Amino acid sequence: MIILAIDPGTATTGYGVIEHIGNRFKVKDYGIVSTDAKTAAEVRLQQIYDGLKNLIARHRPDYFVVEQLFFNVNVRTALAVGQARGVCLLVAADGGLPVAEYTPLQVKQAVVGYGRAEKAQVQQMVKAILNLTEIPKPDDAADALALAICHAHSHKSNEIARRVSDDSVS
Repeated sequence: MIILAIDPGTATTGYGVIEHIGNRFKVKDYGIVSTDAKTAAEVRLQQIYDGLKNLIARHRPDYFVVEQLFFNVNVRTALAVGQARGVCLLVAADGGLPVAEYTPLQVKQAVVGYGRAEKAQVQQMVKAILNLTEIPKPDDAADALALAICHAHSHKSNEIARRVSDDSVS
């Protein structure tokens, strides 16, 4: 299964593409779609849209994963991130991809085993799980890869639960 995971943002939208087969992970791509702060908001959102459409065309993912928005102190930032997240969901819908969403707490729990883990701990585990020689940069890309790992683990757990449920009904 190929997973495209997105850490949405207006200035930088992180992405990570992994292939998950059995218990193995293979990194296919990661990085950011960046926009210039001096550019009009609608143009920046179009650039994010185009960048993600290109990733879908290039990697043909089976799943599209996006981080759930959580509110922080800066409402203006939260609104801008919400717009970028909306573009991400639109891209997934246009591509006919199933969408999964996870909170930062869920991602930390899945990757580190502790929902209050520090960013550095998550990055170290991403490096280890994906067998990388260094921590992925920038942080937005590392966060997207963590989202992809989270989905792979969650998907596998859901498949096991479904099979157990199907067996008990038979």
